[in-house]
Amino acid sequence: MTVTDPREIVDRSPMTSAQVIVVALTVLLNAMDGFDILSIAFASNGIAAEWKVTTQALGIVLSMELIGMAIGSVLLGGVADRIGRRPTLLGCLATMAFGMLMATTAGSPVQLSIWRVVTGLGIGGMLSCTNAVVAEFSSKKWRSLCISIMVIGYPLGGGIGGLWASGLINAYGWRSVFYLGAALTTILLPLCFVFVPESVQWLARKQPANGLARVNASLAKLKLATVSALPELESAERKKSLSDIFSPALMAITLTVTAAYFLHIISFYFLAKWTPRIVGAMFPQLPPGTGPRVLALSNFGGAAGGAIFGLLAARVGLKPLTIVILVMNAIAIVIFGRTPADLTMLTWLALAVGFFGNAAISGMYSLAAYAFPTHVRATGTGFVIGVGRGGAVLSPWLAGILFDPSGVLRNLPIEKLSWVAMIMGMGSLLSAGALLFLKNVDHRPVAEETMPTSATLRTRRA
Repeated sequence: MTVTDPREIVDRSPMTSAQVIVVALTVLLNAMDGFDILSIAFASNGIAAEWKVTTQALGIVLSMELIGMAIGSVLLGGVADRIGRRPTLLGCLATMAFGMLMATTAGSPVQLSIWRVVTGLGIGGMLSCTNAVVAEFSSKKWRSLCISIMVIGYPLGGGIGGLWASGLINAYGWRSVFYLGAALTTILLPLCFVFVPESVQWLARKQPANGLARVNASLAKLKLATVSALPELESAERKKSLSDIFSPALMAITLTVTAAYFLHIISFYFLAKWTPRIVGAMFPQLPPGTGPRVLALSNFGGAAGGAIFGLLAARVGLKPLTIVILVMNAIAIVIFGRTPADLTMLTWLALAVGFFGNAAISGMYSLAAYAFPTHVRATGTGFVIGVGRGGAVLSPWLAGILFDPSGVLRNLPIEKLSWVAMIMGMGSLLSAGALLFLKNVDHRPVAEETMPTSATLRTRRA
């Protein structure tokens, strides 16, 4: 049978070199997200020293880009659905580069917080957009692998960028990490402009003015066969609706998965944001880049965790494996908090926390994909992640309160680390408990399934 639906051409055709380049760019974009979002943690020791801020105030600064990210993921994700993937992608890159550059001009915590919110807006929109791009530009056969590789880009960006940033901080101070982030993000802007066309999936669904010409231009850019007509959209093809995830049939699933993700993110971002300050307080005699280096190495553990999770899920099942990993993450955080001042041991434990923390996030994404039925899967997953980022905002601020409830101490009270880590690690443990109540979820690993197009629906009925 001749394939005439452009979406099926992308789904069924072998991956071309042009598609591989687009997927590779999404990996780099996600890596920049990983670097950008952790850059403030890399710089935290220098910021605290220059402005003499309290741990409580520093916790607020560390949360600012996460607030922007939460807003950006909701607002700009909707923009990507309205105006297209490509302009949203380019706009988010420009916003990220601008925010990172302006952060170097900050003269106070308030100014820095403003520019971190701006950066977070770009990061949030980027997260929404890159997920759509990698899924819509890869073939059905290789889609799961492409998504997995894209997700691993986040911890790799934090890890590789962090190692680079630690040397820059030692030599040039904390602002250098933001100069690096702005430069790398700016480099990606023309690359995406040249190599990433508009999504064929988006064009075929929206069918804007000159839709056929634009679809064929994208197909030609991807070195795929063109079509003579746009697919006919059936009136029964319903739009995704946020209200569906709050229907009686899905309410329990929505609340359970959202609560589990929110609780784990509280634990995850505790050490993702506070590791440089903790290491700096434990080893004040070492160079200021030591803490960022430990945090960077923990991201390599996160990359390994995401990869190994995908291999084990096929044998163990998503829900039980995710629950076990969440418990292991809580234990690893508690042990980290009780570690003596031994840098080697602390580094290995940071790797373990990164491993289990990122593996659990991979499990959460996979569970969300199976917890929601196909017609509301993207809406449900977006809601879970969007609300979950509230935990990312809360985490560094809550840790700052626990370390310094009075808000007057100038140095991190490292003697409190053991019980602060125990409290913050409870998030992952409670998340594991919440998942026990998740029912009727397919425990198989995430399949190659995509939303059925009108053409495939007609084929199935035939």
